[in-house]
Amino acid sequence: QVQLVESGGGLVQAGGSLRLSCAASGRTFSRYVMGWFRQVPGKAREFVSAIGRSGGKYYTDSVKGRFTISRDNAKNTVYLQMNSLKPEDTAEYFCAADYWGSPTITNDANYEYWGPGTQVTVSS
Repeated sequence: QVQLVESGGGLVQAGGSLRLSCAASGRTFSRYVMGWFRQVPGKAREFVSAIGRSGGKYYTDSVKGRFTISRDNAKNTVYLQMNSLKPEDTAEYFCAADYWGSPTITNDANYEYWGPGTQVTVSS
């Protein structure tokens, strides 16, 4: 089992940057596919990015070229560097972990563990 805690959210102006971190407990962090999702009130949770066990990276189209996901297995941490932020990036951001490595990384149902979330607000 793994516990996840996100940090790094906040209020930023459009065009600014934030780096989200997700710290994981446990000794098998490297075996998990790690994902970032986001959600705004009244809407479904949306896939943002994921990084595989061997470092393969995946992004939803709307963040490609602006967001970068990375992981540090020695620190049990996954990061989401968010640049050129837009008001439409405003959401609660969640970190998630998938132990079984489902090929459908964009489906939140495949992730077994979730953090409590961190709010990102981008002002125009």
